[in-house]
Amino acid sequence: MKAAPDTARPRWQRVLKRTASLILHQWLLIGMGIVCALAYCFPNVAKNGGIIRSEYSIMYGVIAIIFLISGLSIPRQKLISHALNWRLHLIVQVISFLFIPAVVLAIVHIILAADPGEKIDRAVLAGYIFTACIPTTIASNVVMTRSAGGDDAAALVEVLLANILGPFVTAAWTISLIPKMAVFDPWRFGGGSLGSMYKEVFQQLGLSVLLPLFIGQLVRWSWPDRTALVLQKTKLPKLATFCLLLLIWATFSSCFATGALQTLSAQSIVFVILFNIILYITLTAVCFFCSRPPRIFSSRRWSKPIFKRMSPEETIAVCFCGPAKSTALGIPLLYAMWQPVDLFLKAKTSVPVLLYTTEQICVAHFFVQLFRWWHARIVEKEDLDDSTREDVEIAMAEDTRGDHAGRVHEHTTV
Repeated sequence: MKAAPDTARPRWQRVLKRTASLILHQWLLIGMGIVCALAYCFPNVAKNGGIIRSEYSIMYGVIAIIFLISGLSIPRQKLISHALNWRLHLIVQVISFLFIPAVVLAIVHIILAADPGEKIDRAVLAGYIFTACIPTTIASNVVMTRSAGGDDAAALVEVLLANILGPFVTAAWTISLIPKMAVFDPWRFGGGSLGSMYKEVFQQLGLSVLLPLFIGQLVRWSWPDRTALVLQKTKLPKLATFCLLLLIWATFSSCFATGALQTLSAQSIVFVILFNIILYITLTAVCFFCSRPPRIFSSRRWSKPIFKRMSPEETIAVCFCGPAKSTALGIPLLYAMWQPVDLFLKAKTSVPVLLYTTEQICVAHFFVQLFRWWHARIVEKEDLDDSTREDVEIAMAEDTRGDHAGRVHEHTTV
């Protein structure tokens, strides 16, 4: 017996069903809007040092949950193989620590030349130079890569490498790139002590990333079949996506609590919002090109190892890791680097970090859908090519057997 078609239902039921479907598909964006509204109305709840002490409960606890899930989900062999993947490291880390700072520095100098009236706040420009020099984000890369069907083991390895290098690279690199102008003197000469920062950063990296990852891997190695069954039945990896909302909540709460965002000029806010979106999309395109360059680049024998196309799964990981920047490392590093600088000035400097890391999750949400569709097409094409190749091989084998039978028949007749 056939089910009744959807058009036979009352109109209000069809509208309700479509609305529910839209909410389910876009629940992350809707959730981001809700947590941003909560952060604006009640900033003291989840701000740094607030009621729930988000610097511990969220920056340690929530991130630890994400990497515990990653440790339970990822085979150990994949982590080891990606740790030895030099081309993966080269593309992601060069884009993160060299290409992005070069692009942002060029744009900052263009703005300085075109905006003598300082309509764009100079704290925002200093904040962008700092944002360009910090490493890729810790949590969202792995979550988005997994959701898009990419290689989350590759993303995890790059996250660990970048955040180990970050504390050593970011501080010196930022001070070197700050424009040598009087208006930027607070950021060039306002350096603080980095000793406590290194202690805090590596403590967080060890307790919220490395330890949960090790525990997850130990459980998976001890009970592989049971672990896979539990992950499949409980849909535990989806919990990691929900954890992103808590990170955004804490980030915006700290931003609204300082009042830095509210005091920026309208031109600065519009510039930051639009520039973040354009920059992230452009960097994602650059990462895709570097991961899967046109075949003409690998036509020579010497260029094949350099310009060899990555797998679709690795490409997705690169496209999420390369353009992203980390709030979890960026904010503590910013406040430690410029400890003697006025708190309000530091808060304004942090606005590019806060908004970029939030907008990158919004834009990445759409890229998840796009990369999922692209990955499905690539896999379907490869399956079709394999099927065609098998058909050709079978036909050739049949032709060979037919020729052999013909020769035998001819020989027998003679």
